[in-house]
Formats: sequence, C-alpha cells, structure tokens
Amino acid sequence: MRVEFALCGLGLGHAGRCIPIAKGLLERNENTEVFFTTYKDALSYLRLAGFPTLEVPAVDFQVRPDGAIDFRRTALNPGPFVASFSFLKQITKEVEIMKTLKPDVVVSDSRASAIVAARMLGIQTLCILNQFQVVIPRRTHYLRLAKFTDAMSLAFLGKIWTTSAEVMIPDFPPPATISSANLRIPKAFKKKTRFIGPILPVRPDDLPGKAAIRKKLDLDPDRPLIFAPISGPMKEKAYFTQILTKILSDFSEDYQIVMTLGLPGSESNPVQYGNLTVFKWNPNRFEYLKASDIVVSRAGHGTLMQAICYGKPTILIPTPSHTEQINNARKGEELGVAAVIQQDRLTKKRLLVAVEKMIGRKRDLLEEHGLKKLTELDGLKEAIEATERIAVALKG
Repeated sequence: MRVEFALCGLGLGHAGRCIPIAKGLLERNENTEVFFTTYKDALSYLRLAGFPTLEVPAVDFQVRPDGAIDFRRTALNPGPFVASFSFLKQITKEVEIMKTLKPDVVVSDSRASAIVAARMLGIQTLCILNQFQVVIPRRTHYLRLAKFTDAMSLAFLGKIWTTSAEVMIPDFPPPATISSANLRIPKAFKKKTRFIGPILPVRPDDLPGKAAIRKKLDLDPDRPLIFAPISGPMKEKAYFTQILTKILSDFSEDYQIVMTLGLPGSESNPVQYGNLTVFKWNPNRFEYLKASDIVVSRAGHGTLMQAICYGKPTILIPTPSHTEQINNARKGEELGVAAVIQQDRLTKKRLLVAVEKMIGRKRDLLEEHGLKKLTELDGLKEAIEATERIAVALKG
C-alpha cells in the first residue's frame, strides 16, 4: 500500500497530526510506503522528520506587522485571480506527482487541490479537517464581501471535501466541538463527515507521572510550571514571540516558565532569561506539557486540543483577525478550560491575574467540565484504520 499525505503547509499543525498517522501505518504493515506533499513551514519539518516530501506551489495570505491576517491586502495580493491560479498550479503539480508515484490512497489534510487531482486520476481520498470553509473576519468595510466569500467557500470547498470516501474531523463530537464555529456543515454534506476525536502523537498515559518527568527534565518539583508552546506560521508568530518573551522574562519568580518557539531544525539547547527557559526547538514537547500546570499559547486547534487532553488549563491569546483562532478561543472559554486575552490587551499584570485564577482551581479540569470521556477518544487509531480500510476496499 502506498499512501500520499497532502497537507496544508502553513504552520506545523497539519503535519503534526499526520506524521503519527504515517508512522502508525508503517508500524502496522511493513509493505506500506508513505510520502508527503506540502509547502512553506511544513516542508522542512517533514524532511527533518525523515519522510520523503515533495514541494508543491504555496497558497498564502498577507499578514500585518503584529501578526494579524490582513484581509484587505490578501484580497488584493494574491487576490482571487492569483489565488485561483496558485490553486490550479497545485492541482497540476499534484497530478504530475500522483502519475509518477501512483499512491493507492491520498490523505488530504485541509488541501482541496490534492482531492481534485486524485479525483481526476481515479484515486480515492480520505479528508482530515477542522475547518469546513474559509471564514473571513467581519469588518464593517468588507462585510458584504466577507459574507459572499464565506458562502462561496462553503459551496465550493464543501463539495470538494465530501468527494472523499470519508471526511474525518479530529475534534470532540458536539456540543463540545472546539471548532464548532468553523464547521457549519450543510445537511447535504453531514452524512460524509464524522468526529473521530483528537489525533495525539503522544497520549498522557504513554508518559511517566508528572513528578518523574520533572525530575528527568531537572525542573523544580515545587514551583508551578507555565508552558508556552508558540505555534503558527512563521510570519504570524514573530511579533507574538517578541512580546510574550518580554513579558515572561520579567514574570513572577513564583513560577518556572518554559517557552518553545516551534522552529524545526534549530538547535535544542535552551536560552535562559531569569526563570524563563526558551527553546527554539523542543523535542520533548509532550513531556513539558504533562509536567506543566498551565499552558499559555495561541488558539490553534492542535495546541488547544492537546492542552485539554492533558488536562491543562490554558490562557489563549488568539492571532488578531484570525477567525478560526478567535472562534477556538471563544469555545475553550465557553467549555471552562481556557481564559482568553486579546493580543492588544496583553500585559504582564493581566497575564499574571489570568494564570493565578486558572491555576488556582482545585478540581480536576476534565472531570469538572465533563470532558474526561471525550479525551479518551482515539482519533489517531480511527485515522489509521480508515486509511487501511479504504485501501483494502480498493484492492477488493
């Protein structure tokens, strides 16, 4: 069985949840072959992880200096014409790759172009996503355009996603779905979609206890640990990294803090700023997550799902104008597992108050909010089995 993973390359989240699927397939069947196609941030990450990875033309958006998505500039550059041209270039490249490497199944993580290319060649696809359509930020000057774009993307992308054999959403089932505001799925498409639960590369029970991990990592066993994993595309997180580093390097000595910048290929030796330890790249991400008492992060879907599954209260600072993150943060707050601070209101005092409030809870976070059973869902197992199921059905 040969499997192609076609990923959105903006940030590392899509690659982060497909790598364990690929590894699981390789472990279960020695005759399995896998390769990846992607662009931008995910490209070097996948190659460093040792997977055959081919580059396809990138689809991108414009960003303001503060990391916010710039809808006006994106509408002009790349604009609808250039974006459509880039999409067609992706399809053309994917067709070329699929003709050469002949995958039996294509697993698309939020990449519509790969699904179109596979359909043209009669190759079956499996779709993984947590955002069914593009949701444009609601601005007064662009309200009509935003609504029009939303409707068009829902009709266009929704139809593409659901040509797959299965559409899997790595999220909790309703009403606890983190991405609920980004998953307005029309009834006609719902029969093709299912919620499979989180895709976790490392589950909490796979690791030793909190005390044992702290001892291994040479962490203070008594002081609360703040873990700040910085996620997202490079140009989005540059400004946020600067302001958060400045705040946390001057934070209360009552806490020990570990920040990881998510820069694959960088040296893993940390830099110390008082009680703040900064890693450019941290191979022990999940150990630090389990050892922590609270997470401070953007509101990316993968990071938030991981924090919830590890039972960690979270302070979310969504990327400005990033509708998906804003909606994720709002849902996390609604479920009682997160507090939200907008980036333009982020100060040391406000962050300290939020940390003390969230960390001061005495009850188990998951039990308190009825999420314990949901975190036991194994989206990784579901995704591996679905890929194998589709391949077997085709051979049959």
